Amino acid sequence: MNEKPACAGFFVSVASRNADQRMAAPGILAQQADCFIGCVARIMSRYRHSFWSASPMAGSSSTLAQSADTNLIEPARCSWCGASAQYQHYHDNEWGFPVDDDRRLFEKVCLEGFQSGLSWITILRKREAFRAAFANFQIEQIARFDDADIQRLLADAGIVRHRGKIEATINNARCALKLLETENSLAAYFWRFEPHPASRPELVTPDYLRTMTTSPESNALSRDLKKRGWRFVGPTTMYALMQAMGLVNDHQEGCITRQQVISARATFVVPQ
Repeated sequence: MNEKPACAGFFVSVASRNADQRMAAPGILAQQADCFIGCVARIMSRYRHSFWSASPMAGSSSTLAQSADTNLIEPARCSWCGASAQYQHYHDNEWGFPVDDDRRLFEKVCLEGFQSGLSWITILRKREAFRAAFANFQIEQIARFDDADIQRLLADAGIVRHRGKIEATINNARCALKLLETENSLAAYFWRFEPHPASRPELVTPDYLRTMTTSPESNALSRDLKKRGWRFVGPTTMYALMQAMGLVNDHQEGCITRQQVISARATFVVPQ
């Protein structure tokens, strides 16, 4: 229902008043002024959310969004993570922080493979279901999965039911065990492909991130894994892994998490 402000008639009446009315007594003018101010206040109150909660400009990490109801300033974040609170939590607490845990690294390789052709938020929303279905990405357990497990996974609506990606995950667990026969850890292996700081850009901008989907290091990592029999480990997938696991810091300039990642990296001991 469209309600009209109680003083809406004021705007019409003003236009039709004659000169004598415009010279009305101060008391009448004061009443009209009060009516006008009250009308504006009602309109501002009704539509204040529209005025103040507009989304930040796309592609900008430095834009701050103000909440009209709380008068709080939302911190600036990378432009890609504004889709949901879950995405923001992942951005603020996981993405880009250095990781040296083999289970987490293997999980990320697998989930990045499942993401192929999809969005990361789709995989993130299903991550707990993936963990339950794939034995919390314990490498030794997945390596023992058989045809019955494949059928079980293909029937699991909580995950991405793609036979090729499911079989690749099992295959990659077996390849990981083979790799660990000659490496101290998966972490030590992956961190050997960390880019030299001098090769990194001085400024990480949205334009840079749109064009930087691979790197010489991600290409090298992809080639080496493929030689070892791994699947769904293309250069773009491996660069996404490097971004998420902290081998590179691709938080944009002005992002609240960028400096936190820099601080975490300063105390991080690269696995050998």
